[in-house]
Amino acid sequence: MSNKLEQLKQMTLVVADTGDLDAIRRYQPTDATTNPSLLLQALELPAYQPLLQQAWQEAQEKQISVYDSFAALLACQVQQQVPGYVSVEVDARTSFDTQASLERARQMIAGIQKAGGDPERILIKLASTWEGIKAAEQLEKEGIRCNLTLLFGFAQARACADAGVTLISPFVGRILDWYKAQNPEADYTGQKDPGVQSVQRIYRYYKERGYKTIIMGASFRNLGEIEALAGCDRLTISPKLLAELEADSKHLECQLSPQQQPQDREAALTEAEFRLALNDDAMATEKLADGIRRFIVDLEKLEAQVEKNCR
Repeated sequence: MSNKLEQLKQMTLVVADTGDLDAIRRYQPTDATTNPSLLLQALELPAYQPLLQQAWQEAQEKQISVYDSFAALLACQVQQQVPGYVSVEVDARTSFDTQASLERARQMIAGIQKAGGDPERILIKLASTWEGIKAAEQLEKEGIRCNLTLLFGFAQARACADAGVTLISPFVGRILDWYKAQNPEADYTGQKDPGVQSVQRIYRYYKERGYKTIIMGASFRNLGEIEALAGCDRLTISPKLLAELEADSKHLECQLSPQQQPQDREAALTEAEFRLALNDDAMATEKLADGIRRFIVDLEKLEAQVEKNCR
């Protein structure tokens, strides 16, 4: 019998959650995702030092963010290894500024195109704040595809679908983290995992109402979460968990299927309705804020490390 990674690829599009080119070459995913945290990890790898120096020089010459330069160059490298999308994150410090998010996203796309990358195979990652969703709505109209990340609550998923974004990334593992912190003794294995349940709910809602937005489960803590979401549109998985899937030859059963009973779409959420619903969800509110803070911390560490290495 084929291993679980091969079985999963038959029912779900597998995405590598890494900027490590060696890992991408090994597991041969269709897509790849990056973020400031993953780029910070990449700085430690010797193979990336020439790219880092190039990014630093370009940033100095063009007076642009070294993160934007490095992210664009790395995206071009990753595109050479995967046939599908590469997700690249916009500076998280713009998460509550629609106009700034638009400007940085357009700048990122221009940088990737100038570096020889294919803008048609780039997903611009934006935090699933109201401002980020509104920026994505405009970018999609301009032909720039978006991946709405740091998605924890159902209101975020609804607003993203209404905005017509290409893809969303519900953070399964971070949802589990929150519930485990609240109730350490509870059994959250398999189908009891609240992160898994969140993605299942979004999946049913999208498929029943005919939304084209792709659902890509992210931030997994264990194989059980991945197995419980087998059949989801896409799953972005770390190299560690890809290795575990590859080493396991047990049968993997499909859990999600797009055949759903059609239902009429609800009216799009207003800004006030979105903010109230998000505020009413303590987990989503706290994890969204925490996620933005974490990305900013790693982004600033990356900038400091690049300056230290390249000056």
